[in-house]
Amino acid sequence: MYKILIVEDDPKMAGLLQAHLEKYGYDARLAEDFSAILESFEYHQPDLVLLDVNLPRFDGFYWCRQIRTLSTSPILFLSARDSKMDQVMALENGADDYITKPFDYEIVIAKIRSQLRRAYGSYSPKTDVRSVSHAGLALYPERLELTFEGKKVELSKKEAVLMEALMINPMSVVTREDLLEQLWDDKQFVADNTLNVNVARLRKRLKDLGIEDAIEAVRGVGYRLRPTWRDEG
Repeated sequence: MYKILIVEDDPKMAGLLQAHLEKYGYDARLAEDFSAILESFEYHQPDLVLLDVNLPRFDGFYWCRQIRTLSTSPILFLSARDSKMDQVMALENGADDYITKPFDYEIVIAKIRSQLRRAYGSYSPKTDVRSVSHAGLALYPERLELTFEGKKVELSKKEAVLMEALMINPMSVVTREDLLEQLWDDKQFVADNTLNVNVARLRKRLKDLGIEDAIEAVRGVGYRLRPTWRDEG
């Protein structure tokens, strides 16, 4: 079942979209905090996003750019703004399609199906899936998945980058400086606690797989991965 995140601040419109998508078998989720769309995206990990242009605080173009830093999931704009410039801006900011309101729900469903086929189905590129593994723990960076003993958890883009950095050289300390460079383009403006927060989230993902105490903090230096899920002796 594909998961779709609806980012629409009109409650009636959002509810109708959700009901229609669920009718066609999709798992439709609603964004609720329009000042934290990126956090909502990371929480739900949707396969596709329906995004309005006119949103409180920041517009849909802004949030589209933010989502693109984490994912290549299809993004479809839904907007009452029908100018060519708005459509051009949507595409230039990373969207895959632009649907003007009022719209026919069947057209929306058809476009969703088309984008899902392109991204994940019969039209998706057939490439080898890259993986990084150690002692039975496997990371699929492009899929944003981490698996262990038949269980799977979904990661955010930054969690996947962090996990890969630690898994490439298990038991070796990766410095905070190196991790910050890999996770953020401009680490100068990243709060020191932000890396700690991402490490805490990754530890929770590992705990969901039954793995605890595997990411060790080395005081004043950085972090390292210890294969606590196996007998190191």
